[in-house]
Amino acid sequence: MSQSREALPARRSGRTAAQALVDQLAANGVTHVFAVPGESYLPVLDALYDSGIALTVCRQEGGAAMMAEAHGKATGRPGICFVTRGPGATNASAGIHIAQQDSTPMILFVGQIERGLRDREAWQEVDYRAAFGPIAKWATEIETGARVPEYVSRAFHTATGGRPGPVVMALPKDMLKDASEGPLAPSFEPVEAAPGAEDLERLAALLAEARNPFLVLGGSRWSEQAYTEIRRFAEAFDLPVATSYRRLPLFDPLHPNYAGDLGLAANPKLVARARAADLMIVLGGRLGEVASQTYSLLDIPAPRTRLVHIHPGPEELGRVYVPHLGITASPVRMAAALARFEPPAGLPWSAATRAAHAEYLAWSDVPTPQPGPVNLGVVMVHLRDALPADAILCNGAGNYAAWIHRFYRFRRQATHMAPTSGSMGYGVPAAVAMKRVFPDRTVISVNGDGDFLMNGQEFATAVQYGLNIVCIVADNASYGTIRMHQERDFPGRVLATDLVNPDFAAYARAFGGVGFTVERTEDFPAALCDALAARRPAIIHVKMSVDAIAPGMSLTAIRERALAGT
Repeated sequence: MSQSREALPARRSGRTAAQALVDQLAANGVTHVFAVPGESYLPVLDALYDSGIALTVCRQEGGAAMMAEAHGKATGRPGICFVTRGPGATNASAGIHIAQQDSTPMILFVGQIERGLRDREAWQEVDYRAAFGPIAKWATEIETGARVPEYVSRAFHTATGGRPGPVVMALPKDMLKDASEGPLAPSFEPVEAAPGAEDLERLAALLAEARNPFLVLGGSRWSEQAYTEIRRFAEAFDLPVATSYRRLPLFDPLHPNYAGDLGLAANPKLVARARAADLMIVLGGRLGEVASQTYSLLDIPAPRTRLVHIHPGPEELGRVYVPHLGITASPVRMAAALARFEPPAGLPWSAATRAAHAEYLAWSDVPTPQPGPVNLGVVMVHLRDALPADAILCNGAGNYAAWIHRFYRFRRQATHMAPTSGSMGYGVPAAVAMKRVFPDRTVISVNGDGDFLMNGQEFATAVQYGLNIVCIVADNASYGTIRMHQERDFPGRVLATDLVNPDFAAYARAFGGVGFTVERTEDFPAALCDALAARRPAIIHVKMSVDAIAPGMSLTAIRERALAGT
């Protein structure tokens, strides 16, 4: 029998750098940390022991980093991850890349070799500034324990300021034992850039002159208040509103102003409307490759369409598109300002807004026919009808996600955890993090078969912490996205995309969860009901035909068109 905490020795008097680090985390409101343990930062683990901060121990550093990223995405506060040096850090790099491309605040702490061993290629030695500098907002190493509060405070401000992103901070093993008796830094408060009066006047003038405006919402740094205020603005001006790739929860899809999702395989009618706009207002997002339909919506570098680009990071304005009006402002401050705008008399685009919403409903309401015994579109429609409005849906990357984007409807802010970077293996770690942070909410992870097994071992983490997530695995025995492109470019020459998969329901039971198998569309509702009622982590193994490659699309048709040269 293990000793009780009361019987264990108290930590030594005199604050060390490791203790100062954990105290600074607590001072900044950190309540959850995701980690894979390592001897390189054992003093930090000891400091966490009686800190009151919940520690989630993960099975692989990539999963831990994705959990921290999901936490940052959902809360707007930096997700915190600890990993060990060398391979531990490089395993975590996938989560750092997601945080960078998704503009998510996150801090990765990495155990490091002793300071006196540098530049000898010591065991697992890595230069973290060089390794992570290109994919992080800031990559650094703390040289002395006395500066821990300063460095950690700067990490929080850097991760959340302007365009949010990841910070990587290396912790030399011997540094963590340094004395650090100085005062802690005050808790961070993100600086919310606000639009100037002249900016707002120019925007009002552009709106008054417009005949076919279009509003695109994206990026991070949104809040419930901003969600409400941007809806008020859209209603007052009767604007058609689109969301950018995987930012679906920024606007209620059943609102009469919603026009759809500018993501992968977007509604062609929506894309045509965006191209026809005489004024495009992009708020919060970068209008990156996917949302811009491979940079085809606007001319680069000088769009002919009048472009108003509003972003919290000034470095993003003019980076790709030279806007007619660039405004440095966070969504929180900009939405508040827009909610006070007075619309001009007469809105000539109102009929177009109604038509855009009707086109969205026609595109997303009824599942498309699919080959095979399971129609994933019907599954998504059932999920949108059966799950509570505050349910959190998590997914990674793969063609299966096209059914989510098209048919599921996110009715609340921050209910979709998915990487805009298109990283596979995200769905299970994100679901674990969401259930850990929001234990009373329904959390669903939707995965492809190849996608699931990239971080499926984190199902064991869900079992360990009693997190009753439900993982849906859409199994078509293929890396389906790659197979689709393979058939388009090299029809019939299939190589490297076929998979031999385990029994995923048995996989769930082997870890201590529950498992269900669905081989027909009509069997899914009962499986979902049983999985939710089990009150244990669950996997629903959905067996699909590989021919059902995307909504309304089959591999057979793609191959035949490619062979015919059309």
